[in-house]
Amino acid sequence: MERQLHAHAKRDYAADRRLVMISAMAVAIGACSAIAADVLLKLIRFFTNLFFFQRLSLADAMPAHHTLGAWVIALPVIGGLLVGLMARYGSEKIRGHGIPEAIEAILFGKSRMSPKVALLKPISSGIVIGSGGPFGAEGPIIMTGGSLGSLIAQFFHLTAAERKTLLVAGACAGMTAIFGTPVAALLLAVELMLFEFRPRSLLPVAVACAVAGFLRPLLFEAGPLFPIDTAPATLPALASCIAAGLACGLLSSLLTHALYRMEDLFAKLPLHWMWWPALGGLAVGIGGYFEPRALGVGYDVIGDLLSNHMALAVALSLLGVKALMWIVALGSGTSGGVLAPLLMMGAGLGVALAPVLPGATPSLWALVCMAGVLGGVLGAPLTAIVFAFGLTHDSNALLPLLLTTAVSYGFNVLTMRRSIMTEKIARRGLHIYREYGVDPLERQHVSDLMTRAVMTIPADLPVGEAILRYFGTDQPHRCYPMLSEGRLAGMIERGTLMDAPASATSCRDLAPRDREPVVALAEESVRIVAARMAAYRLERLPVVETRESMRLIGIISRSDILKSSEDVFADELVRERMR
Repeated sequence: MERQLHAHAKRDYAADRRLVMISAMAVAIGACSAIAADVLLKLIRFFTNLFFFQRLSLADAMPAHHTLGAWVIALPVIGGLLVGLMARYGSEKIRGHGIPEAIEAILFGKSRMSPKVALLKPISSGIVIGSGGPFGAEGPIIMTGGSLGSLIAQFFHLTAAERKTLLVAGACAGMTAIFGTPVAALLLAVELMLFEFRPRSLLPVAVACAVAGFLRPLLFEAGPLFPIDTAPATLPALASCIAAGLACGLLSSLLTHALYRMEDLFAKLPLHWMWWPALGGLAVGIGGYFEPRALGVGYDVIGDLLSNHMALAVALSLLGVKALMWIVALGSGTSGGVLAPLLMMGAGLGVALAPVLPGATPSLWALVCMAGVLGGVLGAPLTAIVFAFGLTHDSNALLPLLLTTAVSYGFNVLTMRRSIMTEKIARRGLHIYREYGVDPLERQHVSDLMTRAVMTIPADLPVGEAILRYFGTDQPHRCYPMLSEGRLAGMIERGTLMDAPASATSCRDLAPRDREPVVALAEESVRIVAARMAAYRLERLPVVETRESMRLIGIISRSDILKSSEDVFADELVRERMR
């Protein structure tokens, strides 16, 4: 009967009524992030018009249409110099492409971000991209939306775990607003930012992404960013997808290594890092002089590649220049996103491979390679697959997307120690382990591991007699629960008895009077109890039926908790014969 009661009390998920409150806050954060995305894109348009056409306007403008001649080389230098000054005298957190900085704040900064980042990140990114920087808007909006979520959480004095949830909600809502891909944004949270798969975090992030998705048509043009419709792939495409995936994995590895080699070169310069973005801007300016379409975000180039509207030689030249500009500029520590450049380079790889890959149209290979490179570089295959589908709404491409991206991801898992998202953090001495599964401590409850036959000390037992009876030379345990009229009064050990004041005549006098004993409940997960032991620096906890009755039903120790890992050890290392 007791086991049935405990089984009835167990749940599939940890339930917390605060989830409703956090989800409600996520609604507001989703709306704020969508507005922030609109502001960011307007800033990019403003600075593009200002730098390339010397006018004050928010109209769409293509840097490639400028008439500045060689003067265009100076624009990215000016933009880099301005961002360097903002980073040095404003906040160094605005440097980089956004996602690694958000991950670091989540894992090592208790999800705290400053108002400076929320203000300066979109401005700095608008300046960099508006002056020709070869970046996308997604990294900056992830950092900006995340900052908004973090600031709101700090204002309401939420816990670190709740701050993380709202930070990620803001970041992914911003990505949804930019690209119109709410499911991909949610998967990005799961694969890269939350580091858990729990309702307490997943639901608020989903709500924020949904809100941003519903608001997007009010702020931007509705529909997919790059609508295409490819023909279904044929059987020969199976081998072609594998070959394309290997090529994507190789390109992903090369881009990641090249970027961090460039960072190493900048670190060796005898200049303060404030000047590095200006030097990176010089490379951007030179590249943009020879290939004007390589300047800026480049969504138009991605669209042409996916639609097969660009000649192979032109595509290869443009993408070669874009890759060099991106590596040098991002390696200089300027502010900008990586998703749009990776989409462009991946699509370019597909255009290059299309003539030799049978089984599908050229547009399909541009699309699947776009996702393959993105998934390989980020180490987020599910995000890349759904992201590519969300950008195009091409359902015929789902199967080739799955295979190509999986092969690329597998290639990088086997050949690279870290991804572009974690390498920068690792270089600061902070390692991130990206695999996670169900904690063995979560799979078991206290009732599964506790000792039910417990020796107890009566509260009215004299101190001297308790020492002789329970703590003699043959004492079986180091600590015992103390009972008073059937209720748990506390835990008592030798040190407490030996240091008892002369006024203490019985064990009852040694029980703490200012607080209830720290206890465990049978239906609690072992993880929760392990955390409680660590917080109070205890090696064992008494298990009670309820906190109201305080009726002792068992005891759980640190050694009991370690038993929960035995099955995991066996599953990983013990090889068994067929039975």
